[in-house]
Amino acid sequence: MSETITDDTLRDVFLKTRTVAIVGISPDPAKPSHYVPAFMQRDYGYKIIPVHPAHVGTTILGEPVVASLADLPEGVDFVEIFRAAPAIAPFVVEAAQRGIPFIWMPLGVSHEDSAAQARSLGATVIMDRCPKIDLPRLFPNGLPARP
Repeated sequence: MSETITDDTLRDVFLKTRTVAIVGISPDPAKPSHYVPAFMQRDYGYKIIPVHPAHVGTTILGEPVVASLADLPEGVDFVEIFRAAPAIAPFVVEAAQRGIPFIWMPLGVSHEDSAAQARSLGATVIMDRCPKIDLPRLFPNGLPARP
């Protein structure tokens, strides 16, 4: 069953997040999988960890690219998975198994079965939304100072 995500839930996610892993990040600034994390980094101060096996050994958004979720350091709060719905399930489940508390699927992407599995492991799963839309809507003046 799909979980309703309220603005209060979104605020909580954004305020508790410091480090965001982007699975399927692109080096192409014209693609959402580049400009959404660039916006989050530039305008809201999030640390971005690029994840893409084809770009290991390079940097994207000034950060070294890692190959997979297995290569992430400790302390990742949020993962956005830029994959088509048919291919997204293993990433959603693995992120939850790794203890990443917030799992995000971009606009147009949802996968209820993997979301239910991730929720059963304690993750908050957000589907078919965009941080580039929700952040400025909920925090038009930026995030409040955080300790």
